[in-house]
Amino acid sequence: MALFAVSRYAGEEEEDADEQAQEERARALLERLREQAKARQLRRQQELGGAGPEDEAAEEKRSAESAARERGGPRKEREGGSAVQKRKRDGEPGPGADSEEDTEQRGDRSNLKKKSSKRKKRDEGTEGAEVRKKESSEGAEGKQSTEEELPSAALGEEAPHPPPSSLAVLGDYDKKPVQKVQPFLPHWLAQPKLVQKRIKENLIPIRDVPGIHPKLLKKLQMNGIESFFPVQAEVIPAVLQSASNGYLVGQGGYRPKDICVSAPTGSGKTLSFVIPIVQVLLDRVVCQVRALVVLPTKELAQQVSKVFNIYTDGTGLKVVLITGQKSFAKEQEMLVQKKVTGYCSLADIIVATPGRLADHISKTPGFSLTQLRFLIVDEADRMIDDMHQNWLNQVVKAAFQAENEAGSNMLFQRTKPGPVTAASCCYPQIPLQKLLFSATLTQDPEKLQQLGLFQPRLFTSVYSEKKTLRDGTETKEDCEEKYTLPEGLSQSYVPCDLNSKPLLLLHFMLTKKFTRVLCFTNSREASHRLFLLVQAFGGITVAEFSSRLPPNERQRTMKEFEQGKIQLLISTDATARGIDIKGVNCVINYDTPQFIRTYIHRVGRTARAGKAGLAFSMVLRIQERRFLRMLKDAGIPDIKQHLVKGKLLKPLVQQYEEALSKLERTVKVERAQKRV
Repeated sequence: MALFAVSRYAGEEEEDADEQAQEERARALLERLREQAKARQLRRQQELGGAGPEDEAAEEKRSAESAARERGGPRKEREGGSAVQKRKRDGEPGPGADSEEDTEQRGDRSNLKKKSSKRKKRDEGTEGAEVRKKESSEGAEGKQSTEEELPSAALGEEAPHPPPSSLAVLGDYDKKPVQKVQPFLPHWLAQPKLVQKRIKENLIPIRDVPGIHPKLLKKLQMNGIESFFPVQAEVIPAVLQSASNGYLVGQGGYRPKDICVSAPTGSGKTLSFVIPIVQVLLDRVVCQVRALVVLPTKELAQQVSKVFNIYTDGTGLKVVLITGQKSFAKEQEMLVQKKVTGYCSLADIIVATPGRLADHISKTPGFSLTQLRFLIVDEADRMIDDMHQNWLNQVVKAAFQAENEAGSNMLFQRTKPGPVTAASCCYPQIPLQKLLFSATLTQDPEKLQQLGLFQPRLFTSVYSEKKTLRDGTETKEDCEEKYTLPEGLSQSYVPCDLNSKPLLLLHFMLTKKFTRVLCFTNSREASHRLFLLVQAFGGITVAEFSSRLPPNERQRTMKEFEQGKIQLLISTDATARGIDIKGVNCVINYDTPQFIRTYIHRVGRTARAGKAGLAFSMVLRIQERRFLRMLKDAGIPDIKQHLVKGKLLKPLVQQYEEALSKLERTVKVERAQKRV
């Protein structure tokens, strides 16, 4: 509350001094009265045997009033006087009403009022108003606090609820439901074209798929193919339709949409791009590179090249394989030929690995991709992660560069894709369509953006199936499925320790009597040591497959394995992707895969094309929790535990120890040969 200074006349200074003296005497008198009141209250309690709650409340009230008079001076004394008058009206006896001190107090108070009448009149306009305002506010606050302390039943009415506030209180600890943030995906990823994952139940006769050339239908029947798998029946018409409505962009043509395919291993993805590409190029007149297939490994590239050669036989189309298995000069002779008029292409379709392809783009004279119509990226997730020599940018740059450096007029000018303008539509040009295939295609838009896709379409077999319960209702699976495994695959994991892993492998080979088993390790050194150990043990025809072997030996080993001459093939992840090995009835993960995609591709070497297959994973005790969590996060919760008792391994221990000693001698000999 603000204080106001009031001007005074000079003659009033003496009166002020007298008033101050009177106030000091009044304070001393009030102090004595308070002590006497306390003494009387104490005697009364002793006589009555204790004070009741009403007496205690009255005493507290009188103490508060005396303290207020001490602080407030004359104004507080008036408040105290009003309280005494109120008690008299209510019939309550005041403290010390019959004492001489009370009489003396009233006399002093009347004298004080007479002496300060002039001052009261001057301050009445200001201080009086402020006092009344303060009294009213204090009374309201007291009443409000009293009502808050009393229960609602004592007040006789329900306490009103405060209106809801829209303001957020910082630091509030009330539990609130946590809203799960949903990832935002582009429309083509969020709403793909779903492809049936069950192959046997959804076979489609090849003649029921529209648009396939009669020559290719005859080729398919000659190779024993009477029905298409679901992914083939969906993707082949889509690629054919993108090329049938306009081969050129501009002047009535259009740019076809790129296509991405995510389907399980062994579902026929290779044939789904071989058939439409061969059909689109059947009518070509001049030999130019119009289809380029890029794959991560030499073996996979060789396999795809064989499929192309089967369906281009007798059509005049030329397929060239460039993977480094031949010398660089030999591959140059297969790609281009120099004539008097310049260089001419000798390949319509090129199947290549990224490193060798980048070398030919930069070092082979006359090698041109300006007429490239299809760019197929198989095992696309691995190709995105490993951009060897930045091969994709080199391919795009070579596809859109000027072909003739002399500046001669070209019939078809090709420009990089960009905003559609009047200038970009003046000349017809050949479009470049990208086709991506993988069993574990990434859903990360940031990674897919590196490929520069144009209005892509996604065909996927990754979706949650509905399960029918006993009561007849349908429900979706609880886990979110991220990858799809072959339909006929049975998965199991074998808990073990490090010393028992070789014995478990020998136990499976000798008791299960598999004809073709593909065993995976995490390194080529581990693959070689395990091969030597099994070979020293005896009784099992075994071979190894890794990058430490030359290409010719690897090719021979793979052929013998397919023919059934090799019972156990111990391999690194060189055969884990895309390799179609016929007749593999079991896959054993000798070393636990570190990543889910590695696991998907490894076990996908069996149960291909709708057939049945087994997959065993040897998991150390310390790795078991992480392994199961990895599968569960990928939507693969139905893996079974396969326990092997120790007594089943005891008959193999003696022969196994002899094999270990042979392995030690063999390793020493190999190290000595390396040093030499």
